Amino acid sequence: MKIGYPCINQSLDCTSSRTFRLASYSEERLIETVALNLACLQRILEYNVQNGLLFFRLTSDLVPFASHEINQYNWQEHFKSEFQQLGNYIKEHNLRISMHPDQFVVLNSPNPQTVKNSIAELVYQGTVLDLMELDTTAKLQIHGGGGYGDKGSALARFAEVYHTQLPDAVKARLCVENDDRTYSLLDCLHLHELTGIPIIFDNLHHECVNNGEPMREAVEMAASTWKPDRDGILMMDYSAQAPAERKGKHVQSISEQLFHDFLAETEGLDMDIMLEIKDKETSALKAVEVARALGRL
Repeated sequence: MKIGYPCINQSLDCTSSRTFRLASYSEERLIETVALNLACLQRILEYNVQNGLLFFRLTSDLVPFASHEINQYNWQEHFKSEFQQLGNYIKEHNLRISMHPDQFVVLNSPNPQTVKNSIAELVYQGTVLDLMELDTTAKLQIHGGGGYGDKGSALARFAEVYHTQLPDAVKARLCVENDDRTYSLLDCLHLHELTGIPIIFDNLHHECVNNGEPMREAVEMAASTWKPDRDGILMMDYSAQAPAERKGKHVQSISEQLFHDFLAETEGLDMDIMLEIKDKETSALKAVEVARALGRL
């Protein structure tokens, strides 16, 4: 088991997601920003290794406007050695890496332009992982998309786009996550049947939308969609409900007791856990201690 957090380290004095306004785009500004982002990412990875946080989600903003038509610069070649060095560090220290494109990535949209833009974003993020020379256990995580009043047709449209429009390099990394409003675990299992893509399990989303599956059973069902030689072990997102907030909103800080209870309930199941908790590495460090006390690390 590996435990981690997404995108931003709040303990360091840098960010790997610096960006700028589209109106001020220039190649010079792009190069400067990407260089700063990659340098900070190296520092974040070093912090994580030093603190036993071996699962990390890279920010979508490493390369600003990478999938936008305005960006015609060959950043892939310019930063090839930097990406390779980052990848070497990741592999040397046995880190697990993922990326999670933003909500505008919707493969089952009825709008062809939205689908085109979504694919471009997936290609960009997959290219980042490819440039790092990471194997296909490094994943791209998306949601099922909209229901559009006919969930069956929406799922079929996702599958058609998957089979006919996605490059193989993207398909090899793509995962779908159960969400808190539309696509339950069972819906994602149907999508898995149509495409073969593994399911990233989200415990809080499962509490919001489910078909009565107990938590351990749900984790087992999601884990069964992962092929160890291609995908590695199950990736999952863990959070808890923020008190007195809308259903599905992530808690500010981890409840060590709730996390202990979740680990106890899933004893014997192997998974890598991404903490979607607002105080990032602060909660991740506490989670590592809980897992160690239970002998899970």
